[in-house]
Amino acid sequence: MGTLLWPPPPPPSVISVSGKRPLSTTFPPGLPETRHSRGKARSKILSSKFESFINLKPESKPESLNLDLRWLDPSTNKSSMDVIIIGAGPAGLRLAEQVSRFGIHVCCVDPSPLSIWPNNYGVWVDEFQDLGLEDCLDKTWPMTRIYIDEHKTKYLDRPYGRVSRKRLKTKLLETCAANGVQFHKAKVWKVKHQEFESLVECDDGSNLRASLIVDASGFSSTFIDYDKPRNHGYQIAHGVLAEVDYHPFDLDQMVLMDWRDSHLGNEPYIREENSRLPTFLYAMPFSSNLVFLEETSLVSRPVLSYKEIKKRMAARLRHLGIRVRRVIEDEKCLIPMGGPLPKIPQRVAAIGGTAGLVHPSTGYMVARTMAIASVLSQTILECLGSTRMIRGKQLHERVWTGLWSSERRRVREFYSFGMETLLKLDLNGTRGFFDGFFDLDPYYWHGFLSSRLSLRELGLLSLSLFRRASNTCKLDIVTKCPAPLVKMMGNIVLDTVL
Repeated sequence: MGTLLWPPPPPPSVISVSGKRPLSTTFPPGLPETRHSRGKARSKILSSKFESFINLKPESKPESLNLDLRWLDPSTNKSSMDVIIIGAGPAGLRLAEQVSRFGIHVCCVDPSPLSIWPNNYGVWVDEFQDLGLEDCLDKTWPMTRIYIDEHKTKYLDRPYGRVSRKRLKTKLLETCAANGVQFHKAKVWKVKHQEFESLVECDDGSNLRASLIVDASGFSSTFIDYDKPRNHGYQIAHGVLAEVDYHPFDLDQMVLMDWRDSHLGNEPYIREENSRLPTFLYAMPFSSNLVFLEETSLVSRPVLSYKEIKKRMAARLRHLGIRVRRVIEDEKCLIPMGGPLPKIPQRVAAIGGTAGLVHPSTGYMVARTMAIASVLSQTILECLGSTRMIRGKQLHERVWTGLWSSERRRVREFYSFGMETLLKLDLNGTRGFFDGFFDLDPYYWHGFLSSRLSLRELGLLSLSLFRRASNTCKLDIVTKCPAPLVKMMGNIVLDTVL
């Protein structure tokens, strides 16, 4: 359910890698053609029916786009640019596309600008429709399903889609090229600042200058400063796009959350741990034998291990009768959620994960980042437009304020309160929370998941949720939420006063 841009530095006990590879555009709805020899390959498939899917290696290989970009030649281009964007992920390219529409000189620096992103992105269809990006979805489901437990299922009348990474990146790169954005294939090592411009030093020895540097390189960035401890919660997931003999999912419904735990009936230790720190299944069925399956810890602190996630996923698939024949791609992601915002303002601007734009309660980010890039581009235009009179300290202050206005900071505090609440809930408490949450007026749960509600609306959502909650869930809220609530209120008051 999360939308990872790049993984952060992992805690010491966790190795964070992204093994996911891009799909061929032949899926969905078709299935990759499968041919097996009568020897080793067939033996591997037959044995995988009875052994864990974890032993199977992903078959997809890295893929790059074949596009003509405007490449920067640092040896001949010595002039200062208006904006340098570090990173060519969804956040960086969307901002480059939006800013360059106004004739502002933009350069995007990335070690591999044409590589297709490795991460799997799921979004609500209406979010991408609002952005004019619905043509970048390669599969949609008209309805989503949530299994609260073995006896209760909810059906959400809100279409869900999977982003075609190839289409989205192609569209953004083509628009950037048409707008005159230049690209430099390198890794940024260091950023140095002068009064009215900054210098970017790259690993190829080149030095680039610009009035504004925007970091879109992801969670692991070292260019953004914090003045508070980074006490994130973590969403961790392991997923596979797999060819299977069978799966039980309706092809017209995407499974957003499956909180059932009957698959752990013969695993008392795992069941006990899951009751304390629950995980759920996220499933995208493409055809009768092609499905994306992901076991996810919504949020935990400290983070669960990949080993634990994989054990739970293996037990779940066995119980569901899902036998994996081939792993086409796999996904291992670790997403920091909540925690403090970067120091505001500072001389390097940011967008995406490094700017704190991940939804603290859900891990969603891609659609929100795409939307806020348009807002941020207007602020940059006001400062670096035709007159180019606002630079230096005043530029940095305006850009950061445009990204994180007082209202957005207070709303984020509320979402962080939601995350802190979820951290305190066990499996039964989590089930009760989502049972009540998805009974709310769709305006509120839609708005909450898509970061569209005002602080006042979030307050009304909370009151309505409490009224609808079961007595057990109310007791959980009353006994476990006072400390996060006091913290949220204190931070909101402090932000208002300052």
